Amino acid sequence: MGYLSTPRFVFTVIVLQLTCTSTLVGSSPQDAEPVFHWQKLPSLPPVASTTGMYVGTSGPALIVAGGVQRPDPLSTVDTATVFSDSIQVLLKGNSTWTLVDEKLPRPMAYGVSISHDQGLVCLGGENGQKSFRDVFRLKWIDGKLHQDDLPPLPKPCSHACGALLGDYLYVAGGRTTPQATTSLHTFWALDVSQPCEKMKWKPLQPWPGPQRHSAISAVQAGSFFLFGGQQKGSYQSSATPRGLITLGDTYQYTPGKSNIASGIWRQRENMPPATTGNVLPTFPLGESHIALMGGRENMTENFEPKDHSPLQRSIYLYHTTTDTWSRRGQLPEGSQRVTTPTTHWNDGWAILTQQGSSSHASWQAHLVSPQSRPGRFQTMDWVALSVYLLVLIGIASYFAKREHNTHEYFLGGRRVPWWAAGLSIFGTQLSAMTFMATPAVTFAEDWVRIIPVLMYAPAGLLTIHFFLPFYRRLNVTTAYEYLERRFNTSVQMLGSGVFIISQLLRVAVVVYLPALALAAATGLNVHLCIVAMGVLCITYTVLGGIEAVIWTDVIQVVVLIMGAVCCLIIIIVDAGGLTNTVQSAAADNKFHAFDWNWDITEMCVWVMMFGGFFSIFGQFTGEQTTVQRYMTTHDEKAAMRGIWTTCILSLVTAPIFSGLGTALYVFYKNHPELLVPGRNDAIVPWFIVEQLPAGIAGLVIAGIFAAAMSSLDSAMHSAATAYVTDFHQRWQPSMSDSRGLNLARWITVFVGVLGTGMAMLLTEVQHLPIVDLWALMLGRIIGGVYGIFLLAAFTRRATAGGAIVGMVVGTLAPYLVSRLINVHFYLYTSIGMISCVAVGYLASLVLPGGTKDLTGLTIFHKPDNR
Repeated sequence: MGYLSTPRFVFTVIVLQLTCTSTLVGSSPQDAEPVFHWQKLPSLPPVASTTGMYVGTSGPALIVAGGVQRPDPLSTVDTATVFSDSIQVLLKGNSTWTLVDEKLPRPMAYGVSISHDQGLVCLGGENGQKSFRDVFRLKWIDGKLHQDDLPPLPKPCSHACGALLGDYLYVAGGRTTPQATTSLHTFWALDVSQPCEKMKWKPLQPWPGPQRHSAISAVQAGSFFLFGGQQKGSYQSSATPRGLITLGDTYQYTPGKSNIASGIWRQRENMPPATTGNVLPTFPLGESHIALMGGRENMTENFEPKDHSPLQRSIYLYHTTTDTWSRRGQLPEGSQRVTTPTTHWNDGWAILTQQGSSSHASWQAHLVSPQSRPGRFQTMDWVALSVYLLVLIGIASYFAKREHNTHEYFLGGRRVPWWAAGLSIFGTQLSAMTFMATPAVTFAEDWVRIIPVLMYAPAGLLTIHFFLPFYRRLNVTTAYEYLERRFNTSVQMLGSGVFIISQLLRVAVVVYLPALALAAATGLNVHLCIVAMGVLCITYTVLGGIEAVIWTDVIQVVVLIMGAVCCLIIIIVDAGGLTNTVQSAAADNKFHAFDWNWDITEMCVWVMMFGGFFSIFGQFTGEQTTVQRYMTTHDEKAAMRGIWTTCILSLVTAPIFSGLGTALYVFYKNHPELLVPGRNDAIVPWFIVEQLPAGIAGLVIAGIFAAAMSSLDSAMHSAATAYVTDFHQRWQPSMSDSRGLNLARWITVFVGVLGTGMAMLLTEVQHLPIVDLWALMLGRIIGGVYGIFLLAAFTRRATAGGAIVGMVVGTLAPYLVSRLINVHFYLYTSIGMISCVAVGYLASLVLPGGTKDLTGLTIFHKPDNR
């Protein structure tokens, strides 16, 4: 087959073009592209200059409350000031601010503002004479502003910082009075999910650095971040006994999973010298960035309160994964910003900036949102992508000429070579998930998720020894036909039905991932990419049949591995060699993989090995997409070789794809200005289109498409096979083979359309990496099906009634267990399988079945010719 030379051609082109990649990065932090779009909102009313306001949202209302008016709000000198209790509101779509009748409890400023779904929470503050413990909530309901009180702070506090993380409000630092000679070293938390009468402030361990006030706070990646601030302390000065020292240290607090008080602090990279802790608070971008806008420059012990603190307009992004800073543009011309909170509103971030200076200043409101960057695909990339996809369609069209009956369409006439079947199993199980999701999690975290891959060898060995003989000698089309032989038709249909549902979820994931790649590469809307991928894959699958599916799998596996190696080489060259790359990653503990503890809520060794083994063993024995492939080979020996090919390839490539994520971490730690705020799942395609040579990037993105298409057509094809074989032929046994073939193609279309729609919904899911999301969804529903195969093969007494009870319990068990105790979702599949076997066996003792010949159907009843 001439088209199989394509990978060799790709490899040659990659080797030739790698010589052109010696200079990968042409920008520096000073030259990094701006990442924000600024939209002017209505200006605040022209009142005397105000600063230190409470800013937040409640429903459609943007709220600005209180603040202090002084002739020059940028001065640190306590000149004549007037504190305000007024409240201004801007509603979505309105062109002016409204001064509402409601007032704050008293004139006040310099408190903490935190918005959540119940309204704007205002915490602490001062009036120039004293600080307050007040905590209250402002809620916009039916066109009016309402106020309710929450438990007061443990002590009076102003100039603190805070943020909402999960159900908890966190407040850090501050000072107890405006005249205090020292700052606070306190860290408090309040659970706002509780009824007000049950809320209670919890004192937590403070950060390991010095006390401070006017710090910057933000939440990102499940942690609370504390940046810089000011320290108000005594030191000798010729003009005054008091002054301000600016701090630039950074700390990250990660709450404990079962108890926030068991959380830990980590010191992170210091802030850039040009920033300071005088902007309250900042805001997160994407999954890993935090934006700092404006503020004061450093103040040292030589700074005198009679002086003005120097201001700067630069915008900096902090990346929580690589622990790096980069400068990304400036505030709009003429804008300055100090002691003004930010808040999420109307699909962006509402930010107040001061226009002008001194007594002539005014406040301008802006809506800031991430600025989309145009796609970096060049003409050669589009050509490579188009040619690649046309080749795949050509392969499908070629094999479509052979698909004259269901036997050809479902099993390819059993003429597929063992090595191709093995590559296809590998490509189907991992595919785009491997190339995108695995590097994404090792980029953001570590190598913990590589442990389940070690379970391929024992799972493959048991499959070959115990299950492969059943399937080959029974000559089944689907794995669930074995359940019919072992139990009855009801068990077969129940197992097949749950499998079909799981494939709908699989289709959603494998459509979403390449669509994300295309969106990142080209700048196209991700929803448009999903629709385009769905239509293309449906067309391709209906044309192909299992032979086309397997041979395109072969191509995509080769291209993806070569693409990963190509990316690795480029990164290693940029880092100055393999030694530098490994040392840089090891210094940040990026190769960590083994947690030797017994906590079932964590990704410890035992959880990952136990959960990984049952999941892989279940796929080999009870998942039609896998079983169908090793049933396409001509005999049992060839099928065995195909399974071993999958196991060996998984073990060999796991370090490559995990290493790619770690290498990406090193690359972007060296070049933080090249990181674009967004989801970590898009880090691989973004690197490809930004750093790979033109044409090569198109081929690798095409490989991701091919990988997704192979997984998608596998899911659709296997679901169609299961439905026609396990359901429709039972209802209409006299159905002609040609009608069965047409029905299979229509079912393929239906599954593809439904899965594409579910992929659209998946774009709204933000809380988990895709690889974890897939494990969570699959683990909760498939364990019962996998378990029924163990019950069938490893027990003599299991009956049809007991098997059904076991499968139902095994399917529900992961959900029920997760509601009762905290357990890691990597154990869900094993919980389902073990529950199915245990309950199914016990139920079989109560629900005995009729006498049945079990020869060749269990490990205890081997056929005579074995």
